[in-house]
Amino acid sequence: MINGRRHPGRLVVLSFALAVTAGTLLFLLPVATEPGKTTPFMTALFTAVSGLTGTGLSVVDTGTHWSTFGEVLLLALAQVGGIGIMTLTSLLALVVSNRIGLQLQLTVKTETNTLNLGQVRRVALGVVVISLVVESAGALALGLRFWLGHGYSPGHAFYSGLFHAVSAFNSVGVSLYPDSLTRFATDPWVVVFIVLLGVIGGLGFPVLFEILRGRRRKRWSLHTRITVPVYLSLMAFGAVTVLVLEWSRAATLGHYGVGEKLLISVFHGAQPGTAGFNSLDVSQLQPATLLVNDLLMFVGGGSAGTTGGIKVTTFALLAFVLLAEVRAEPSVHVMGRRLGNDVQRQAVTVALMGVGAVMVGTLIMLATTSFGLDAVLFEAASAFGGVGMSTGITAQLPVVGQLVMMALMFIGRLGPITLVSALALRERSRRYELPEERPIVG
Repeated sequence: MINGRRHPGRLVVLSFALAVTAGTLLFLLPVATEPGKTTPFMTALFTAVSGLTGTGLSVVDTGTHWSTFGEVLLLALAQVGGIGIMTLTSLLALVVSNRIGLQLQLTVKTETNTLNLGQVRRVALGVVVISLVVESAGALALGLRFWLGHGYSPGHAFYSGLFHAVSAFNSVGVSLYPDSLTRFATDPWVVVFIVLLGVIGGLGFPVLFEILRGRRRKRWSLHTRITVPVYLSLMAFGAVTVLVLEWSRAATLGHYGVGEKLLISVFHGAQPGTAGFNSLDVSQLQPATLLVNDLLMFVGGGSAGTTGGIKVTTFALLAFVLLAEVRAEPSVHVMGRRLGNDVQRQAVTVALMGVGAVMVGTLIMLATTSFGLDAVLFEAASAFGGVGMSTGITAQLPVVGQLVMMALMFIGRLGPITLVSALALRERSRRYELPEERPIVG
């Protein structure tokens, strides 16, 4: 039994809280803002939480409010949040003493969802290496395009490339431009690399490790065999939805050519489960499109990835449980494997807690603002999913609304199960079972 005060889940939450505190204090420094700008405490706190949780929602314009120091600080928080505070801690411990204590291993296991405790050392190094290599390649590709294709100066081009590469891979979705990536909506080079960076980060590190080992698809673990097709299918569903629902609307896709419509739709289909950039004005999307995006943001990406939400595997497992129940099967089978009851309970718990968090947050913001349900629900789902897409109302939310959004970001990034385990004083085991009785269902 692990002492409640030293529970790995508690340490993860505490580490994030400490990092948010440090980030807030740094954002309050005059050097973090452009000359003539001042940063209120709530703005600094909101930005720190948004950056560390990889959400990317903002109450100020990043490119005009924050100085280069502030922008780099935002990227640093996003990087720490994406890699995982406990993974960084384990790497530092490995470098200093070449050994990792059991308590720290348990904490990293909670943060990264690794299945084998002995793999923590390899996971810590692998996460850092993959992150830096992918971000560097993305920064180079985007920087060259901004320089040679859009006429930026070399310094500006490669700085912008690095900023957007880190932002995309860590699912932050923060752009240096007030219109996000709308100005690059029809640029295939920028669109493709942003999508690739977001997908790689969103798949989750366990999936990336398995793919990079070169295993054939037939030898993939059940987790990878579920995550990859479901994740890509959800993105395809999102792309088709945007294409069909917005095809002829003048405010969105109406004035683009067929090829451009396809490119923009693919980009927007991927964003709810990845970085959260936008190349269309989100506030102009019709309610049906917003609702589909709400669902995709709520699901999020792969487990132990850089996105929030209930995760793709949770969504897929619930579908398999539902299918088994409809078929009246005594157990749940998935791709040649049987699901344990504990896995089913965990999937249901995560999903219901996620629904509860988003609904409570939406209700509070509806009661304290004058915004409509479509916009408020979209912001809540975006915060919980760690996406960062916005209808433009985040900056106008009152203090209560901003606090709700920060809570949703925090819960979505850490995961309901981790948060609950962190709040528990101790682990309990039941020493007896009560008599069974079946209530009426439905």
